[in-house]
Amino acid sequence: MALSARWARRSRASVSSRLRIVVEALIAVMGAGGVALAIVANQSWLDRHILPSFFLMRTWYVVLESTARVLMLVTGVVLVFVVRPRLGRLAEQNPAIIVRVIAAAALAIVAGALVLRWRHPSSEWLLSSVEPVREPDGRIGWTFAPNHTSQRIVSGRTITYAFDRIGARVRSTDEPVDLDRPTMIFVGESVMFGEGLAWDETIPARVGSAMGVQTANLAVHGYASDQAYLRLERELPRFREPRAVVSMFMTVLFGRNLDDNRPHLGPGLVWMPPIDRGRLVSLATLIVPFRRTSTVERGIEVTQEVFRATNALARARGATAVVVVPQLNQEDDAERTLRRRILDDSGVPYVFVELADDWRLAGDVHPNAHAADVIASAVASKLRRQ
Repeated sequence: MALSARWARRSRASVSSRLRIVVEALIAVMGAGGVALAIVANQSWLDRHILPSFFLMRTWYVVLESTARVLMLVTGVVLVFVVRPRLGRLAEQNPAIIVRVIAAAALAIVAGALVLRWRHPSSEWLLSSVEPVREPDGRIGWTFAPNHTSQRIVSGRTITYAFDRIGARVRSTDEPVDLDRPTMIFVGESVMFGEGLAWDETIPARVGSAMGVQTANLAVHGYASDQAYLRLERELPRFREPRAVVSMFMTVLFGRNLDDNRPHLGPGLVWMPPIDRGRLVSLATLIVPFRRTSTVERGIEVTQEVFRATNALARARGATAVVVVPQLNQEDDAERTLRRRILDDSGVPYVFVELADDWRLAGDVHPNAHAADVIASAVASKLRRQ
């Protein structure tokens, strides 16, 4: 009996010792990895893998990136020299606690993923009930609800959003776009749509007023370049006499062109269905928007194809095509390189518009009425020259 008891104690001690080695090794790897990543992820590396942001000025996200590197370095050192020996001793003295903690963490992750998937499917993030209302679209992802009028308070003003039967933004539902009249068609996302602006203040309305031609505002919140192209491809045949097609591109929104949790276009403009990677993975990507080099290069290639195809669609209908590129903050080297690779290398006509520091709506990230006027004036000038 005594021999059996000694053997059992030795066996438990051996298991505890091995568990301590495993725990300490894992923590050491985590800590060393954090230190290595903090060293390798310099600003040049981050600029290649963390794309410009619409919601943060470059100076802000550079500060955030630098802070994150310092935190990774400090956390890595603490893990190796403080946490590792302490958890190692705990694993040796009371292995049941470590097992319970690991099991609880694993179950929490699984449960969280299941709940998020049930409550918020990752492919439906942008199908919000917030005005202006969007509705699902199997080919494009989402569109605005047609024949709909709503109001929303933005920057202290009550803004009316009205949509006609094809989902184009109009002054009111009583004034739909006349498909038989000469028309300039505008596609893009919320900046082109005129988020926070009255209809008369939007870019399409201002260009139409300056040139005396009807406009159709087909821009939709949250659209990437390929979605705008798909919308144009669907709606352009409705118009009897299209005069111009105006698209929008901003380097700070290029990251959207890489998203695949919605219907999207691949190389060769092949339509592809959404890829559901799960809400937890999508949430992690949103918090840390790391992009692989191959993903960025593929996005550049597809975006070039999109604008060339947009140009071809317009020319086939006898219309002029132009891309407007608003620069919301001072353009840095990374943004300049991205713009030139996508647009200059594509050979598509575009107009680059640098905006002053006071371009934002109060308390919002979208351009104000003055900025929209500057953009519209540049577009109208470009169209006259072409």
